[in-house]
Amino acid sequence: MTPSLRGAVLIAGTTSDAGKSFITAGVCRVLARRGVSVAPFKAQNMSNNSFVTLDGGEIGRAQALQARACGVAPSIRFNPILLKPGSDRRSQLVIHGHAQGHLAAGDYLTHRAHLRAVAAESLARLRTEFDVVVCEGAGSPAEINLRASDVANMGLAEAADLPVVVVGDIDRGGVLAHFFGTLAVLDPADQRRIAGFVVNKFRGDPALLRPGLDDISSRTGRPVLGTVPFLSGLWIDAEDSLASSVGRVVGVPRSPRGTDWLTVAAVRLPRVSNATDVEALACEPGVVVRWVDDPGSISDADLVVVPGSKATVSDLAWMRDRGLADALVARARRGRPVLGICGGYQMLGHRIVDDVESGSGVVEGLGVFDLDIRFAADKVLAQSSGTGAAVAPGVDVRGFEIHHGRVERTGDAPLLSTGEGSEGSVRGATFGTHWHGLLENDEFRRSFLTSIATLAGRDGFVPDASTCFERERDAQLDLIADAIESHLDMDALERIINGPTQSLPTVTSRLNW
Repeated sequence: MTPSLRGAVLIAGTTSDAGKSFITAGVCRVLARRGVSVAPFKAQNMSNNSFVTLDGGEIGRAQALQARACGVAPSIRFNPILLKPGSDRRSQLVIHGHAQGHLAAGDYLTHRAHLRAVAAESLARLRTEFDVVVCEGAGSPAEINLRASDVANMGLAEAADLPVVVVGDIDRGGVLAHFFGTLAVLDPADQRRIAGFVVNKFRGDPALLRPGLDDISSRTGRPVLGTVPFLSGLWIDAEDSLASSVGRVVGVPRSPRGTDWLTVAAVRLPRVSNATDVEALACEPGVVVRWVDDPGSISDADLVVVPGSKATVSDLAWMRDRGLADALVARARRGRPVLGICGGYQMLGHRIVDDVESGSGVVEGLGVFDLDIRFAADKVLAQSSGTGAAVAPGVDVRGFEIHHGRVERTGDAPLLSTGEGSEGSVRGATFGTHWHGLLENDEFRRSFLTSIATLAGRDGFVPDASTCFERERDAQLDLIADAIESHLDMDALERIINGPTQSLPTVTSRLNW
């Protein structure tokens, strides 16, 4: 460890899902284990997977995980700008943890000066509080069509005078071309900030890759800092939408402790939010969680989860169009288990009044719950606590809430007891809650799964009393950190962080047209 390590670095990626979030988390964990005061930072995130911090705001889920890697509490300072897509061309704008209206795709040029100032000022404050700040880029810095409005990649590097390390996903193929091409398309001033490359998700014999790495270093004048192997066990708190694609099994299913498996179908809504809620179920031995979008899968599963949504009314219409709504109602009538979370909970009610998110006014819900929801302009952002009621009575539970919809009326039995009264709904074998993270409470989750197994007729399912979701999350952070310790030149990375930004050579394409 460099005793006087002090500075910041930007971890950029050649593509989305190249591994920026995980490499950032891993570097944060390594530095924290070495005794460095370190914080994560993502100037601008675009994700519907978010988390409510103790200081009362909303940030990207990846930054909450990275804060845990650093050993610090998640804070709105770590992700000052969050865009939550509600459609292909319109996103809710969250600044310093709180919604500030919406942005259309063409609005960024108008708002770029303000957003850049927000990002630069937030990072500057963090750098006075921590020895090292590990920043994560967004998408790719090679998106030169967006350079004029860039806040999170080379725009941030320019504003804060940051060195940049570019991560490439070799599992996609073409990583050497990605490295060279990313560098070559940048303006000379931006090129000079690129300090090195990291190969991520490598499988095979490193000796076969070495000649290519040597050549790319020779062509660019930048070192390849390491080749991080493909880590098949990484899946908790995945932020990219690719992690919740239709047909994908969540996590790595483990053999059941009893004789029966439980199958869980998670509905892959077009605007799914906090898709990570189902990950705690997937941690349990004997539970298989799969993302689905067809009525047949809903009919066949032991439990169906309708997760949160950034566009509740729109996603409800999508479910009706695909026949999913009818399949859910039929399940509920037959007494087969369904769990609705946040937006999914609202869809299962009798009526939704939404003049805020969709502007649709009164919308008929699926009518499974005796529940009316009304959307308010201000968003509920809260860390919540209580105890189980219908499930795991008296067991302490915690979660967090992010929603515009309020319960206006309910005739259902409550799922939870809280200091303010009650929360959620239970009607027959259908359960609903506004709380995210509820299933991360181990004792509650085990009781819930026991109830589901009984309702599904899986008498041979036995929950594992030793499963701890928080321990699983920490184990994955340590897995990343161990890989980085073993395969990344941390001394070289520390020199990049600690030293002044280098003026590195520029490159041009060697193609002859």
